[in-house]
Amino acid sequence: MKKQVKLKDIVCVYLPLFVILLFILFPFYWTLITSLKPADELYGMDVTYWPRVLTLESYGKLFTTTVDFFGAMKNSFITATMTTIVSLTASTLAAYAFSRYQFAGRKILMCTFLCNNMFPTVLLLIPLYSIMRKMGLLYTPASLILSYTTFTIPFSVWLLLGFLNDLPMSLEEAALVDGCNRGVAFVRIILPILGPCLVATGVYIFMTSWNEYTFAVMFTNAETRTIPVALKSLIGQLGVQWDLLTAGGIITIIPVCIMFFFAQKRLVEGLTAGAVKG
Repeated sequence: MKKQVKLKDIVCVYLPLFVILLFILFPFYWTLITSLKPADELYGMDVTYWPRVLTLESYGKLFTTTVDFFGAMKNSFITATMTTIVSLTASTLAAYAFSRYQFAGRKILMCTFLCNNMFPTVLLLIPLYSIMRKMGLLYTPASLILSYTTFTIPFSVWLLLGFLNDLPMSLEEAALVDGCNRGVAFVRIILPILGPCLVATGVYIFMTSWNEYTFAVMFTNAETRTIPVALKSLIGQLGVQWDLLTAGGIITIIPVCIMFFFAQKRLVEGLTAGAVKG
């Protein structure tokens, strides 16, 4: 017998969910249809919620103007990928050390990592700018990679630490009894089990680096700027190029959507790992 949907459920559950989804998804929908509108309809007086004529002219113009959007995408991909590799490697090793070893100052260092996320990243802008200039890394992808690791590593350490603390020591002890050293046991036993949490942490790091704007606008020039800076250049004093801006926004979210599509299962597993003890 099928369960009947009650009026109370519609009013109290389905209707609020529909309103919330509409509120969340409408900006994406508006960005998409704006990027598909022709210029005369886009800058006309009438507001249309669906283009009368669908066109990809905005996407063609985006890659042929002086913005060099393709170069910005390449710079963003290189920066985000390298930041993910560096941060994930450092935070995994640090979390393992904090989880498995007892040493002096352990709690103080962990509190320091936690306190780092209490302050806005803009406070690091001037010191990092001075450091990068003295090191000769200013206006290079390396400056962004090093800058992003200053606030991705602390959070990643705490995210991985909760999962590592729930892994029983008996797994490594069994490997040590079988003749493995600590490094081999970590690579062959811990890392495979840590896979879902590494995916979740890597997605966080990649998204943070992909969308970051403040450091990117200060540490890059016309050749090394990333996507957020390239999109900002479409907003001028005399107006906003809405067709190019919305087309760039749609293209920007495509890699993230693809990554979420293939990693969603492990992402959920990693974010919920360590949350339930028993």
